[in-house]
This record gives sequence, C-alpha cells and structure tokens, in this order.
Amino acid sequence: QVQLLESGGGLVQAGGSLRLSCAASARTVGRFEMGWFRQAPGKEREFVVAISWPSGNIDYSDSVKGRFTASGDNAKNTLYLQMNSLKPEDTAVYYCVMGAGSRDPNAYGIWGQGTQVTVSS
Repeated sequence: QVQLLESGGGLVQAGGSLRLSCAASARTVGRFEMGWFRQAPGKEREFVVAISWPSGNIDYSDSVKGRFTASGDNAKNTLYLQMNSLKPEDTAVYYCVMGAGSRDPNAYGIWGQGTQVTVSS
C-alpha cells in the first residue's frame, strides 16, 4: 500500500509562511487524486485542497484560496503545500491524502501521519 509522509510543519508567526511536503512511497504524484486536509483540536477534519491528475485541476477551500498553493513534483514523487499569509486559525494538523478526490474526507483511503502547523498571533 502506498505510504504518505508529511514534513515541513512548525511554529510560525501570523503573516508568515511555511511549505509542507508529502513524499509518496510510490508513483502517485501526477497520476492520482491527491490533496490536503487539516484538523484543529476539538474540530472535524477540514478540506484544504484537492488536485486532480492528469487534468491538473486544483480545488481550494474558500478559507485558504489566494493564500495557499498546492503543487506536485512528479520526478520526486512529492506533493507540496505552500502556505502564505498564515493566520492563527490555520493552526491544525495537516494531512496529505490520496484517493478518489473530493471535499469529503471519506473519499480518501490513504492518509499520511500528519504534520503540526501552529500559527501564533
């Protein structure tokens, strides 16, 4: 089974930037639906972005549109999430996912272990 490993989380001040990476154990980037979800303490999992390949269509949630950018590197088999203008409400564990693609977390069968992003005010 494909494994996803996220990295790049950390502590940043509001207005700052972080880039998350998701390394896949198999050739998934550019071939299958992938994306990012997040979950803050005491809250449900929240859709962040979904990427459909090979069309390249990207669907962002309204809460991150214009601030976050998702991309993939086929050669490195790695998915990225560039996060700019971070806000305290972006604080959450961020998960890389692979699956059928949609805003429904249940549509994704493979999840990474998550990486913590904390934005201080």
